[in-house]
Amino acid sequence: MSRKPPSLRQLQCLLEISRTLHFGQAAQRCGMAQPSLSTQLQALEASLGVRLVERGRSGVVLTAPGRRIAAHAATVMEEIRAMTQFAEICRDGVAGTIHLGAKPTLGPYILPQVVAHLHRDHASLRLYIRDAMPRELERELREGTHDVILAQLPISGDDLVVRRLFRERLYVAVAADDPFAGRASIDPAELRGRQVLGMRSGFHLHDKIRALCEEHGARFLSEYEGTSLDALRQMVGMGMGLTFLPALYVQSEVTGRSDVAAVPLAGRPITRSIGLVWRERSGQVQVFEKIAAVMREIAGKSCSGITLE
Repeated sequence: MSRKPPSLRQLQCLLEISRTLHFGQAAQRCGMAQPSLSTQLQALEASLGVRLVERGRSGVVLTAPGRRIAAHAATVMEEIRAMTQFAEICRDGVAGTIHLGAKPTLGPYILPQVVAHLHRDHASLRLYIRDAMPRELERELREGTHDVILAQLPISGDDLVVRRLFRERLYVAVAADDPFAGRASIDPAELRGRQVLGMRSGFHLHDKIRALCEEHGARFLSEYEGTSLDALRQMVGMGMGLTFLPALYVQSEVTGRSDVAAVPLAGRPITRSIGLVWRERSGQVQVFEKIAAVMREIAGKSCSGITLE
């Protein structure tokens, strides 16, 4: 007797269960009540004739067949998404709905201009932006939470496409009454012994600033790690130490201020590399390439601390 094939709704339910390992959270992400989720799962198991999920005192666990079938479900849902997106492009050109993920130390200082530019030239394109921790962006891109992400590189994977956009210079930020303030540049050797503030662990800037401290003999103040670039700027302004801030942030939030000064290091510029990343199977490559081109154009005009790639 032939079995009824699984529905897309059933596959979505299994996929969210595999991602959350929690029926309540999976139901919420599917936009349904938990009993409805359980019904969908039972129907899927009956359709396939195998047990997919076990529920015990320790929580939700996927069976071996459940893990394999969840992986197939992810592929199916991605193909459906790509098909729908491709149809939108064929119908409308640079149009449709794009979910873009960005790190909070970058997105707010370039995306408002990008969104305004795209809305002006492509009114049918809807761009939804969501901030996420850098370590989460890549995972959420692969899971389908984001269609494309604006992130610090390197990011690699055979399933991903990376478009390098620009290198962004890092400046030394000091309080207005610091001896470095007003200087044209700072010799890296002068950082020895200075106290340096950084982002908390989980941000690429945390690793970058800590490495710079080790290289130049500065002291990284791990007890005063910032949760945002604004927090770092405020602590610097209070004389708690110096830090390194990226060019787009400096242009937006530091230039013209009286409490903090941004000074470049002498010699070879210290930079971070920024790129746009999407799934290789995506059906919206034309749109992503357009977004990348706009980002390059806007970044290149924003400030002198940007080098296009």
